[in-house]
Amino acid sequence: MVLFLLLVALLSPAGEAGKIIGGHEAKPHSRPYMAFLQIKISGKSYRCGGFLVHEDFVLTAAHCLGSSISVTLGAHNIVDRERTQQVIQVRRAIPHPHYNDKTLANDIMLLQLTRKAEMSDAVSPINLPRSLEKVKPGMMCSVAGWGQLGVNMPSADKLQEVNLEVQSEEKCIARFKNYIPITQICAGDSTKRKNSFSGDSGGPLVCNGVAQGIVSYGKDDGTTPDVYTRISSFLSWIQRTMRRY
Repeated sequence: MVLFLLLVALLSPAGEAGKIIGGHEAKPHSRPYMAFLQIKISGKSYRCGGFLVHEDFVLTAAHCLGSSISVTLGAHNIVDRERTQQVIQVRRAIPHPHYNDKTLANDIMLLQLTRKAEMSDAVSPINLPRSLEKVKPGMMCSVAGWGQLGVNMPSADKLQEVNLEVQSEEKCIARFKNYIPITQICAGDSTKRKNSFSGDSGGPLVCNGVAQGIVSYGKDDGTTPDVYTRISSFLSWIQRTMRRY
């Protein structure tokens, strides 16, 4: 069964969302671009990840769309009211116009904030890749989030991180019938119990300090590899959309 890397209760049997498995607690505020998203859907709250790409724009997965979204920047422990935290509401959620909620193609969304974030040691944007830049199999990248720590385990209060290896396209083509190599990245060594999981959806796959992917979907048993939206394929849409608003 395929799992959105959002939160399980929200999703249909067709999909589930991301959490960190086999990782460790991140050094506090070592990833100042990370955003914690609190999403309201039909009166219920769910969580996703995201990342700051401009002082008033956060990038995340389109399947994290809700009726209202609150963004917390500068957080390490999302349960504590840390002095570094900035809680900002979303003015406008802009999913990709060709997002498909059945196949999760084009699973990318920009969130325009109601105000500009204040830059600090705990809050700053991450670099995006060059247009059509490709990550290669064997490259080591990392994912971070406040998602579940394992199958049937609770979500994390403190930011967790894990290193993941980019895999060949063939591995995800064989594993997922809707995998699209040109717009998606396959990552996570199947021989290692390391992965993103439920609640990590929308967070960045970071390679050499650059956000190359967005946590999208995987299997609901927590095995790897998983699928990440390939940011370099959407750069023109990202830039055009931010200019528009």
